[in-house]
Amino acid sequence: MKTNNWHNYFCDVKAPAVMNSFLTDNDRDYLRMQHRQMKETRYADRIKTILFLDKGDSYSEVAERLMLDDATIRNYYQQYEKNGLSDLLKDEYTGKSCYLSEQQLSELDAHASAHIYTDSKELANYIEKTYGVTYTQDAVKKLLHRLDYVYKKPKLIPGKADAAKQQKFVEEYEQLKQTKKPEDKIFFMDGVHPMHNVQPAYGWIKRGEEKALKSNTGRERVNINGAYNIEDHSITVREDESINAQSTIALFEQLLKKHPLGTLNIIHDNARYYRCNLITEFLKTHQRIAPKYLPSYSPNLNLIERLWGFFKSEITHNHYYEKFADFKKASMGFFENIKDYRKELETLMTENFHIRAVPVINSS
Repeated sequence: MKTNNWHNYFCDVKAPAVMNSFLTDNDRDYLRMQHRQMKETRYADRIKTILFLDKGDSYSEVAERLMLDDATIRNYYQQYEKNGLSDLLKDEYTGKSCYLSEQQLSELDAHASAHIYTDSKELANYIEKTYGVTYTQDAVKKLLHRLDYVYKKPKLIPGKADAAKQQKFVEEYEQLKQTKKPEDKIFFMDGVHPMHNVQPAYGWIKRGEEKALKSNTGRERVNINGAYNIEDHSITVREDESINAQSTIALFEQLLKKHPLGTLNIIHDNARYYRCNLITEFLKTHQRIAPKYLPSYSPNLNLIERLWGFFKSEITHNHYYEKFADFKKASMGFFENIKDYRKELETLMTENFHIRAVPVINSS
């Protein structure tokens, strides 16, 4: 690993290749293999530095090729000469102080779990202020990866969601399934209002290319009210000018006609029109319908919400419809042909309810 080519080292004079070749064949093969597998450019450049120097390139030539400075190239060589590849690829986590102790790491882990840092610099400042240890931003990122953190968006949930009430609903739902008669049905009911406009969504696009989507300027939308049967993955829907007590009663009547026997247990949220006098009077004379109210602020418990998401991904995401009539036809056609998506629905529409029992997270 050592080299006696001190003249070339200090004077940056390009010496004959035979004198600059300091790697063994095995060293070169290993470095090339590591370079092929390296995902981070900065580490790949360090490996290329050693390979270029081994070929006889001067420090200034390598620096120009990699768009770095001479001092950096010399430093990479010194790191490799000192202790091989492991030293070359090592980043110092601290500057003027020592590493964090295990106790400090545990405390930092708890702190990072209770806060959301959008910038690694903010967390670096916290570490320096709390522990007197200086970290670079890159070092903080590496430290977070070591502690099993990833950079992603948090999920929004209603601030007033009650986890205890949600858990109670799930228990009552399980009891309902066990005690209902074979002819009884369970439906999840809700409305969706897709707007006549394309929704850009992630997709595979060739690197370096841009994809453009046409958009509509209008604000027309389709108002769809639906009741989803989790047992056979069927759905009863209707399209109305608006979703209100009248359209809900019309949907109830469709369900009663479609299912002439048994109790129809209909799970829905606490929208005001579900509790209005018009609905109340209808239920008095149609006792086969048994409404089951979800806890407040609990859309996560209404399984039909997943269906709406899947519907949008199939119909509105990255799909342009020039005419509203075409958009409306495609929207309603999705539900008319719901059986075509049976395989996807069996995977998506499972009764694994997610209780929103997450701790309060500070934003900084």
